[in-house]
Amino acid sequence: MYMVLDYMPVLNWPFIKRLFLVILFTFGVTYSQNTPSYEQKAVKLMGSAFIFKAIHEDQSLCIESIDKAIKEVRRIEALISSWQANSQTSKVNRMAGRGPVKVDWELFQLIHRSLKVSSVSRGSFDISFASADRIWKFDGSMTSLPDSESVAESVRNIGYENILLNFKDTTVTLTKEGMKIGFGAIGKGYAANRAKAVMTELGIKNGLVNAGGDLICWGKDIDGNDFHVGIADPHDKSNMLAWLVINDLSVVTSGDYERYTHIDGNRYAHIINPKTGYPVQGVASVSIFCPDAELADALATAVFVMGPADGIKFIERLRGIEGIIVDDEGEMFTSKGLELQYYAEKKPEAKPLKKIGLKDEKN
Repeated sequence: MYMVLDYMPVLNWPFIKRLFLVILFTFGVTYSQNTPSYEQKAVKLMGSAFIFKAIHEDQSLCIESIDKAIKEVRRIEALISSWQANSQTSKVNRMAGRGPVKVDWELFQLIHRSLKVSSVSRGSFDISFASADRIWKFDGSMTSLPDSESVAESVRNIGYENILLNFKDTTVTLTKEGMKIGFGAIGKGYAANRAKAVMTELGIKNGLVNAGGDLICWGKDIDGNDFHVGIADPHDKSNMLAWLVINDLSVVTSGDYERYTHIDGNRYAHIINPKTGYPVQGVASVSIFCPDAELADALATAVFVMGPADGIKFIERLRGIEGIIVDDEGEMFTSKGLELQYYAEKKPEAKPLKKIGLKDEKN
């Protein structure tokens, strides 16, 4: 200390002040560069509103990751769309009952995973439900119910057992003429998974993709906290039934409010029971919580078809899966491993939130 005091008179104080200011400025620049910023973009893809959110210190990386994620979703749409005549899916449908169609390994694997969910759910989820889209329209054009014979005919063309896969040649065969596959109940979830993969590969460790209600998030939100997710009241979408805190998880909700039609005073939603050919009745919404958005998407449809009683039993048998079912009377059913926090004021800041805990094992 005495040596320092003795040396102080010879120090160049103007220089020290300038150096001190430079250090402060440099520290300030470094701090600002390390402060997370985010980019968010909404765009219509696959017939739905997609929202992408990237959080990172490098704003240009956020922009780049979102742009590439959008490009990836468009690529997937071109592959799986049954509406685009030149897609591989459309070719498979055109060849129904006529022979096998060679497809890319990516599409082949998506169909293979779809068939696994069909088997586990005993046909409550079935990509060949698309055969029914010839008789059911939910765009406002239907003014009367289809006749029972037409519905019965559509059911005869539904059946995942009649989708044959050849792993050696990566071919897909629809064995019955009139069959048709569609990925409306799993495609957006797959796209959300792929969008996340693209963003994380670029270095986005915190982000969110909302694929028209198929939501997947990872890391932390911009405020450093876990993401807040509201479960909408299917009878009043502006009202939240509950708020949850999630991290590295997917939340997918299927609801009868998404697409529907009114005929003779009755409301018919777009989710078709593949076993009957008719729209599902008695269920207003199903929310599935799962690490994988694709699986959550498929399971949400399967549980919707099963209904509250069988749906909850089904969820309880699955490992790492939780769910909420709201029936058409407004009653809520939840799986045992799901922690919920309800709010009288319907605000996430009203009281401490609970975080979703997924059990490692299910009996």
